[in-house]
Amino acid sequence: MADPALSLRFDVVVDGVGGSTQLGTFTACQGLAAEYEVMEYPEGGENGFVHRIPGRLRYPNLVLSRALDASSGTVAAWFAEQQQGVQRTTAVVTAYDTAGQRVASWSLRDVCPVRWSGPVFNAAGSGVATETLELAHHGFVTEGGS
Repeated sequence: MADPALSLRFDVVVDGVGGSTQLGTFTACQGLAAEYEVMEYPEGGENGFVHRIPGRLRYPNLVLSRALDASSGTVAAWFAEQQQGVQRTTAVVTAYDTAGQRVASWSLRDVCPVRWSGPVFNAAGSGVATETLELAHHGFVTEGGS
């Protein structure tokens, strides 16, 4: 039986009109989820029962973060060029374990950037400078590890 991935890193690649852009490796990934809205309809004449019917499928935004590194300029440049007309595209998020082995990957469709936040610089502090990238999407397909 395989050990669970205890420490992961996530590579992110987005496709675009000019080809693929490698956004680099992130150390945190939040929002890789899906949930159905549930509509409730009370049963007529039966006060103790409510029908719960699945509705729309929703995907929260994907939030990626990492320490500032050499590929941070690529992320900021890619985000900035999207203001000339956001082109929905595809993206692939691939998770790797500490040994560099692929654990799983997710292909996201209709991706567009929502927010990029760069580091906060404070000469008095000793914290790590981080950046965060938030992406909206319309769903994903997952593949297992190799």
